[in-house]
Amino acid sequence: MIRIENVHKTYGTGDSRNEVLKGISLTIEDGDFLVILGASGSGKSTLLNVISGLETSDEGAVYYDTQNLSSMTDKELTRFRKEYIGYIFQQYFLLPNLNVDKNVKMGADLAGNQEYRKIIEAVGLKEKRGKYPHELSGGEQQRVSVARALAKKPRVLYLDEPTGALDEQTGRQVLDYICQLKKELGFTMVMVTHNQNIADMANTVIRMNSGQITQTYHNKKPKTAYEIEW
Repeated sequence: MIRIENVHKTYGTGDSRNEVLKGISLTIEDGDFLVILGASGSGKSTLLNVISGLETSDEGAVYYDTQNLSSMTDKELTRFRKEYIGYIFQQYFLLPNLNVDKNVKMGADLAGNQEYRKIIEAVGLKEKRGKYPHELSGGEQQRVSVARALAKKPRVLYLDEPTGALDEQTGRQVLDYICQLKKELGFTMVMVTHNQNIADMANTVIRMNSGQITQTYHNKKPKTAYEIEW
């Protein structure tokens, strides 16, 4: 279980001070699929970064069961993210000097996953394993980043606009595969997206506005990637 208690986050000082998160409290159950919706500037990506340990809160606490991320040192946070967390961002963050196979293997090695090539095939990149990032389209690079995160077998997977660079067909394929693997491995999933239709796939949905949660609801029958509108 992930528990967020009264989290505040502010950037800047003086006249440029901007309070991005204003006392967020939230509980995410193990195995949940949570989607965070909100307009640009609502604080949703900052919330994702704080929950996942990429940023620290100014006030409040983030708990993973009994572990308090807010009290961890930088070294402890790095180890925690390595062992627990997978990330898929809008930016791909691929290593340009490594081909597709080796980029994905980096994630797989953290979990001792010897079957990572099945994931490369599942995201449609079997024939591109030897290609380097500069030889791939934006959508293909995003699929590499997806495969790398999944190859790590994370306990919690964080996604920030994972389909932003993908066409509809590929976006549905990738989302469907992520959800299939979620069922198989049982990890928790937290996604930020502008595509409100993707919220129909989630178990839990929250809406944010001006640094606060304004709505929380649950889908009784989440849809598949091929059932939602796009």
